[in-house]
Amino acid sequence: MPERSIPKEAAFQIISDELMLDGNPRLNLASFVTTWMEEECDKLIMASVNKNYVDMDEYPVTTELQNRCVNMIAHLFNAPVGENETAIGVGTVGSSEAIMLAGLAFKRKWQQKRKSEGKPYDKPNIVTGANVQVCWEKFARYFEVELKEVKLREGYYVMDPVKAVEMVDENTICVAAILGSTLTGEFEDVKLLNELLTEKNKETGWGTPIHVDAASGGFIAPFLYPDLKWDFRLPLVKSINVSGHKYGLVYAGVGWVVWRTKDDLPEELIFHINYLGSDQPTFTLNFSKGSSQIIAQYYQFIRLGFEGYKNVMRNCVDNANVLRQGLVETGRFEIVSKDIGVPLVAFSLKDTSNYTVFEISANLRRFGWIIPAYTMPPDAQHIAVLRVVVREDFSRSLAERLVSDIEKVMREMDAVQSRAATRATHVIATVDETREGKGEGSEKLNKKTGEEIAMYWKRVVDRKKTNGVC
Repeated sequence: MPERSIPKEAAFQIISDELMLDGNPRLNLASFVTTWMEEECDKLIMASVNKNYVDMDEYPVTTELQNRCVNMIAHLFNAPVGENETAIGVGTVGSSEAIMLAGLAFKRKWQQKRKSEGKPYDKPNIVTGANVQVCWEKFARYFEVELKEVKLREGYYVMDPVKAVEMVDENTICVAAILGSTLTGEFEDVKLLNELLTEKNKETGWGTPIHVDAASGGFIAPFLYPDLKWDFRLPLVKSINVSGHKYGLVYAGVGWVVWRTKDDLPEELIFHINYLGSDQPTFTLNFSKGSSQIIAQYYQFIRLGFEGYKNVMRNCVDNANVLRQGLVETGRFEIVSKDIGVPLVAFSLKDTSNYTVFEISANLRRFGWIIPAYTMPPDAQHIAVLRVVVREDFSRSLAERLVSDIEKVMREMDAVQSRAATRATHVIATVDETREGKGEGSEKLNKKTGEEIAMYWKRVVDRKKTNGVC
């Protein structure tokens, strides 16, 4: 920390200058997180930035807005409505916290059941696909739960429900299905998983439930694929998480988790405090946090409504299709992502003999594009892909521009490879000619040619050092 203060204008300018070196959020196509909101919502965010969400007694309206959001989401996910079936939920800082809370609820319910049966309860496990987001690995490690992963295979990059159910045993606290894989955007078959697990539960009496990680797809499926059964319409689905800051269209910092009924959230996990003015129930991993994102979520719900969200999601899918078609027309790529799922395009190179997707990703940075390249999890780790996430602020014109820049990058790399091949051929030909030298002077010619080859490669290395490549 500096010893002396500086003028506020100077502090502002110093930080602003440094932040100029950050990437452009709207061109960050690696992220699912919202990077644009309307000006009116920005004003609401700034007006509430000094409100602590946890102070429910001091900010009762903010608390009411959170409850309304939970209610809307529960209805969106077809939570059962009845005298003994009242859904319950809470706002979080994102799906990572939401998953931790849901996982804790499953673990505690499983422990209670095992204790009542007089059975060991020290080795809980959870079944997922190898394509899960890292927060599931964090949950397993932090809360001492074994993570049993269904391996992927080439051409099938989501959890296989049949293999998942085969891995379930008496210590399984739940099976986690992904609605919108981070890798390819694909929806896992939750309906089939529910049917298979129901049969296994009948045979074993284990009563293993399902959690749906709908971080990316929870605000897409209800609007674009309303007939797809993945939510509380399936009896074994006991809890669902969703990210408000992804396709919920809110800036980073808000997620949601909803339980089917109050019975699915053990009361012993809920804390009650009174030192902020009144008795307040709380079930979060965090305590203090801002109210802005909760208010922003409510703004989006009432501003857009069902019709508005449907239009936004449809537009994202249309722009993803434009990008997909443009990539197909280049003839260079294999599309890995599916038509139904999160609006993203994951694609691999058909020919990797000259360069890789990682080199394409690095070269696109020159044009401002941030596009991740990565390998698939086991057992498909030999597949490497690029992925473009299509968000609300990614327009058709940007999609067309991106295809153009990808083609430009590949032409440049083709030219580099061609020049390198020509030079290598020239060197090899010279060496061959030297070897064919006959009679007097051939030894001298061999020596001269060898010196020329050495000088050529020395110049190549020197140029690279000058350009800062080596």
